[in-house]
Amino acid sequence: MKPVLLDLENVWKIYQMGEVEVPALKGVSVQIKKGDFVAIIGSSGSGKSTLLNLVGCLDIPTKGKIVLKNNDISKLSESDLASLRGKTIGFIFQQYNLLPNMTAFQNVLLPLELQEMSDHDARKQAEKVLKLVGLDTHMRHLPSQLSGGQQQRVSIARCLAANPEIILADEPTGALDSITGKEVMELLEKLWKEEGKTIIMVTHDLHLASYAYDKIELKDGKVVENNK
Repeated sequence: MKPVLLDLENVWKIYQMGEVEVPALKGVSVQIKKGDFVAIIGSSGSGKSTLLNLVGCLDIPTKGKIVLKNNDISKLSESDLASLRGKTIGFIFQQYNLLPNMTAFQNVLLPLELQEMSDHDARKQAEKVLKLVGLDTHMRHLPSQLSGGQQQRVSIARCLAANPEIILADEPTGALDSITGKEVMELLEKLWKEEGKTIIMVTHDLHLASYAYDKIELKDGKVVENNK
């Protein structure tokens, strides 16, 4: 039996719009186990982004419970939650969010310098993950000297640098052409199959979702399909 990394139990997220309560998620229950590759799909307004923020522990539920590695996130202090999130979850976004005046190597090194890791180990780890994503010959390039696909690979390397158990990918190929997008998806697939990463991907693209082993479909804030 694979251990459960993330457990959402009857989760509601309700936003207050003036006098009106607007539920973005309505009683969502989902389990993510170690080694899963899950696509969260649904049209715009289905609750995908809200679910992503909750799964990524960037927000807490209005009702219900989210347990990350046996920790109820609603009961953690902000600093403890940030620490748990930093050690457990890596984020890949549609926008690469790279610092333009830093090389690929420096962009990947930065989050490691914020952790209590020695300079030597941090540099070694940055080189290792850049090699893993196929950019060992582009480490000294600035983002402006890289293609969109290469920039996304740098952001994936940065995500991998702290060795997270869970990779959260939000429309990871949204800014890329179809061929480059395919390369990025093949890289994610490799990280899942060969590196044993747990991947949760949010996408509206059913073709991208086909890379995932499991699919969870949202509609109007509810899970309408879950083949996990």
